[in-house]
Amino acid sequence: MRLALTRDKLTWVMYGQLSIYGYFLYGFGPVVPLLRDEQATSRAVASLHGTALAVGGMLGGIVFSGLVRRHGRGAVLLMGQIGLALGVAGLWVSHAPAATIGSVLIAGTAGTFLINTATAALAERHGAAGPAAISEANAAAAGVGTISPLIVGGAITLGFGWRPGLAVAALLAAALALVTARLRLSRPADPHAAPVPERPLPRLYRLAWASLFFTGSVEVSFSLWAADVLRDHAGTAPGTATAAVSGVVAGMFVGRLVGVRLLLRHSAPGVLLCALALSTAGLAVFWAATVPWLAITALVVCGLGNSVHYPLAMGLAVRHSDGQPDKAAGRTAYAVGLSFGLAPFVLGWVADRTGPHPAFLLVFVMLAGSAIVVSRLWSAQRRTSGHDARDRDAVGDRH
Repeated sequence: MRLALTRDKLTWVMYGQLSIYGYFLYGFGPVVPLLRDEQATSRAVASLHGTALAVGGMLGGIVFSGLVRRHGRGAVLLMGQIGLALGVAGLWVSHAPAATIGSVLIAGTAGTFLINTATAALAERHGAAGPAAISEANAAAAGVGTISPLIVGGAITLGFGWRPGLAVAALLAAALALVTARLRLSRPADPHAAPVPERPLPRLYRLAWASLFFTGSVEVSFSLWAADVLRDHAGTAPGTATAAVSGVVAGMFVGRLVGVRLLLRHSAPGVLLCALALSTAGLAVFWAATVPWLAITALVVCGLGNSVHYPLAMGLAVRHSDGQPDKAAGRTAYAVGLSFGLAPFVLGWVADRTGPHPAFLLVFVMLAGSAIVVSRLWSAQRRTSGHDARDRDAVGDRH
């Protein structure tokens, strides 16, 4: 059965906030190798910026559901927008590694508020069409994120450095905060109401959580180190390599738009498995390419595959949360945080010893891990659906 997706004011605001964070995230990833050059640090130390995003994500996930219960989603959304603006402003004025890492920590915590608010709100508002709405929201983020590496790379080429290009995220976040403050999107829970007991999240949620960990590792590896592989193995100039990461984001934008249509017609786990296969094919060409045009073309293919990894896993996690969307969204921050913290550090550590090109083989392992857990989730989901259908038939026979 074909589902319908209705876009109201709340939906557009969620799309806007994810787009702003997408601008920051996709713009900052290619900046990390430049920061390493600027600060004269190792790749492992530079990857601590990714670790800061991870720690910020986990901190945000820890406090998210409690803040929503106490203050409401609208207030948490506003906190995220202001925090992102402050984090990006900190990057503008900072130069020492400790200061830039601290600024990224603030931005990562704020970004978790934005992502979790959008995911829970869209899933709750759109019901069965929630995965499609989440995919479209992330398509908007990728669409805006496509121009971010281009602007940052263009600023570098013109001699202004990367800071002016990335600062656009702070301006956009501050502007949307003014809009959000007037919308009053939600209210906190009644403090006099009896507390609702929390239930353990089910096994299918944990499988979706594991997929988020693996695919988050894939995405952050491309974001932080694809430009380095282009420079090291394909002989691409630094400014061009930084801008070329837009190829991944452009592929993600197109893939998420297509994903919306697919998800209104097909099973989410099946679409996710096909996307993982496409990512693997693109990665194989990217890893083997020794000329810039072929490597950049392969990045676009990788982006097409990567496009629905995150929104689908998030949608599946919230869908299988047993009616606890805010708790589920908050806990997914741990998966994303761990992936953003561990994957760049491990890949950077290996790259310091073998070079970025051999180290990128680890991304194949990450894709395989996601495919395994998604296959198990799909199988369990179909068994559960079959049991439910037989139970309904049995009830019908008795009547």
